[in-house]
Amino acid sequence: MFSSRKPDPFFIALLTIAENVQEAVHYANDFKVVTVADLKEVSIKLKNYETEGDTLIHDLITKLNKSFMTPIEREDIMNLAIKMDDVLDGIEHFAAHLEMFSLTEIDEYVQKFMENIVKSTDEIVKAMKLLARKKLEAMHDHAVLIKDYERVCDEVFRTSVKQLFINEKDPIRIIQFKDIYEQLEDVADYCQDVANTIESIIMRNA
Repeated sequence: MFSSRKPDPFFIALLTIAENVQEAVHYANDFKVVTVADLKEVSIKLKNYETEGDTLIHDLITKLNKSFMTPIEREDIMNLAIKMDDVLDGIEHFAAHLEMFSLTEIDEYVQKFMENIVKSTDEIVKAMKLLARKKLEAMHDHAVLIKDYERVCDEVFRTSVKQLFINEKDPIRIIQFKDIYEQLEDVADYCQDVANTIESIIMRNA
C-alpha cells in the first residue's frame, strides 16, 4: 500500500512524539531521589517534557490542517499521538504527586510498575520506527508486548494495594501510596491504549 522510498513526515512526527515520551519515562526511572529538592527537580524536568509533548502535538495538528493527503486516516494519526501524550501526562502527574507528598523513598511495587512502563515506552518507540518505515504488520509484536507489560502492572497493582492495607498502619501513608499506585496503573493503561490504537491502525491499513 505504501511507497517505502521516503519517510512520511506524519510518521516521523509520531516517532518524535514517542521518543519524547520514552525519554521522559527513562528520566523518571533513572533519577536517584534522595531529598525533597530532588523530587522538585524531577517534577520540573518532567513538566518540561510534557510542555515539549504539547508543542509536538500542536505541530502535528498544524501539519494535518495544512495537508491535503495523509498516509493513513487523520483520525488515526491524531488518536495515536494523543494516546502517547496521555502516557507522558500520566508520568508527569505521578512525579508531581511524589513531590506533593514529599515521598523520597519508593517501594518495590513502584519500581516494578516503572520497570514495565519503561519497557512499554521502548516498545512504543520500536513500533513507531516500524511505522516510519511503513512496516505496519511488523508493529503487531510490539503491541502484544505492551499489553503483556500492562497485565503485569495489573498484578502489581492488586498485590501492592493488598499489601499496603495489610502492612501499613499510618492512614496518611496508605492514602499517599494508594494514590501513587493508581497513578502508575493509569500510565500502564495509557500504554495499553497506544497498543490498541496501533492494532486498529494495522487492521485498517496493512
